[in-house]
Amino acid sequence: MAEKPPTGSAKSELRRALLAARRARSPKARREAAAALAVAALGLPELAGADTVAAYVSVGGEPGTRDLVDALRAAGKQVLLPLLLPDNDLDWAAYEGPDSLVEVAHPGKMRLWEPSGPPLGPDAVARADAVLLPGLAVDGRGMRLGRGGGSYDRVLERLERAGAHPALVVLLYDDEVVARVPEEPHDHPVQAVATPSGVRRFSA
Repeated sequence: MAEKPPTGSAKSELRRALLAARRARSPKARREAAAALAVAALGLPELAGADTVAAYVSVGGEPGTRDLVDALRAAGKQVLLPLLLPDNDLDWAAYEGPDSLVEVAHPGKMRLWEPSGPPLGPDAVARADAVLLPGLAVDGRGMRLGRGGGSYDRVLERLERAGAHPALVVLLYDDEVVARVPEEPHDHPVQAVATPSGVRRFSA
């Protein structure tokens, strides 16, 4: 019998397949998915009742978040967006509308859209009532597969150290809710997933 592949290898294989599927989506399909995702996510009580939401600006083939980020701000919520630091950790700044975003080139990484306001410090995320997480997949237990950069692993560790318990919501396409995600000891489950077709909660 063949040995079961190590978790890291299984994650890499799944990431490759999911990223290929994202690249295959047409621009029209991405736009439609982004609009539907915003509607679905705004229906989550965890977001409707939040005063502060830590979010992110989607890039590449990620499910579009700009409609959602603007809708959250229009609803009177403080929206925090990440600033990527050289060591892959995240600082945060307040989102003040589309004109406040600047495109930033990080050496060796993709270009990101980041807020131009003053940095609030990496610990600012601990005051969020909800944190929207990027990812590539989630399974029925709420285990999330990230892209492997480790930035959001640090965010989740920081929240744990601070004793903060915001709602954790991952934003995905419908077909990225899968049967099983390979997990490692440092992985944290999320409370909910929002996709263009709706939302799903996971039991603790």
